[in-house]
Amino acid sequence: MEENPVKTRCEMLLIGGSAGSLEVLFKLLPLLKAGLPFPVILVLHRRSSGDSSLTGLLAGKSVLSTSEVEDKDEILPGHIYLAPADYHLLIEKDRSFSLDYSEKINFSRPSIDVTFESAAGVYGSSLTAAILSGANEDGTAGIMAVKNAGGRTIAQLPESAQMPFMPQHAIASGAVDEILDVQAMAQFFNGLE
Repeated sequence: MEENPVKTRCEMLLIGGSAGSLEVLFKLLPLLKAGLPFPVILVLHRRSSGDSSLTGLLAGKSVLSTSEVEDKDEILPGHIYLAPADYHLLIEKDRSFSLDYSEKINFSRPSIDVTFESAAGVYGSSLTAAILSGANEDGTAGIMAVKNAGGRTIAQLPESAQMPFMPQHAIASGAVDEILDVQAMAQFFNGLE
């Protein structure tokens, strides 16, 4: 595995996805190294009833501790957080989570755009955000907000996505810095400090 030449400060990694993204995460999470110095926030489109086994499935794929977000949870480095079903996940200025039950955005709750935009306002250039497989345009406005705040933006290589629309839409916005397959994403994330 090549060393990632990009060594930039990261205080939060956001990963958003929809249809086909679980398959990507099942490959990506085992490749993430222990002791990442930043939290990893997963915002995945899910059924509103949620899937109580999803957190356990994701936790089984990573050496990092993994949990579903509870309202007002403190955000800790080296931890994977999963946005709960049927709530928007917001990042507060005190760097805690809050859950919101307002209307769906892009037919989605949680909405990737909502989380990415709120995190961009708090973490600015120390934020890294990635869009994975999916079949709608949720995430593109969020990627643009992260880019405009000076953060790093990544899209899954569309040819490697089960549903390429979501990463293609983000790429078409002109706000994506890197287009990577799963292996390259893992290298990139492990190289962030």
